[in-house]
Amino acid sequence: MDQNMSMIFMLVLLFAMMYFMMIRPENKRKKKLQEMRDSLKKGDTITTIGGIIGKIVRVNSDTIVFETGEDRVRMEVAKWAISTTGIQTDEVMETKKEKKAKKDAVPEEPEAVAAEKTEEQ
Repeated sequence: MDQNMSMIFMLVLLFAMMYFMMIRPENKRKKKLQEMRDSLKKGDTITTIGGIIGKIVRVNSDTIVFETGEDRVRMEVAKWAISTTGIQTDEVMETKKEKKAKKDAVPEEPEAVAAEKTEEQ
């Protein structure tokens, strides 16, 4: 009888640990995500689960219309397709501009190479 009680106690302990380690945090995450989606408003910057970044133009009960990029393409997606909000697209655009500027920039010649060229001429 003592073995049965200890086995039952271990099973209860195992299920309690599973609940606090796996189920409860997942439910908290889902609740927080749902609150974020319910609080979306016009003008917010969002990222979809597909990675599309845009600015909200209109919020309906189940869908959101947002604009992407400079070409102002409007897309309508379901609210459940929004993964994050508040992504700074300026930072993304700045890094793209910096990469383009580095690519387009003429590399400067080191002084030693420049001195050799003037001596040759």
